[in-house]
Amino acid sequence: MLTLASKLKREDGLKGSRTSATASDSTRRVSVRDRLLVKEVAELEANLPCTCKVHFPDPNKLHCFQLTVTPDEGYYQGGKFQFETEVPDAYNMVPPKVKCLTRIWHPNITETGEICLSLLREHSIDGTGWAPTRTLKDVVWGLNSLFTEDFRNKVEDYIKRYAR
Repeated sequence: MLTLASKLKREDGLKGSRTSATASDSTRRVSVRDRLLVKEVAELEANLPCTCKVHFPDPNKLHCFQLTVTPDEGYYQGGKFQFETEVPDAYNMVPPKVKCLTRIWHPNITETGEICLSLLREHSIDGTGWAPTRTLKDVVWGLNSLFTEDFRNKVEDYIKRYAR
């Protein structure tokens, strides 16, 4: 994180004093996604739920990170659930790809780790899917909400209403 941020600052400083050819310029460009991720990761770390931890295996690759959720209430209390997140090049027009690495029985997580969460869908029937105004913070809070008491109550209400 800090490494990429310092890299961005260093490159901004070099723009004014650079006298090299344009070929060298193309190797120094940083994608729009990476510039956006520097800001979003800083905001995410400042507003991370107490039950979540984010780990960046490579600090220079903010587009690949792992999230650990350790619920402190409900059915999953005491569990430790790992998620792998990859932010595509077309971010923020498309949602990040998230996969659960921990085998778990959960109504919104398949056996292969796919997650059913409307904000992770590019097109959602209910209109609550991904939008360019959403951020990584929304994704983390959404994943965290899968393990809260409020979510359990919603599932129980759904079952009572539609399981006949």
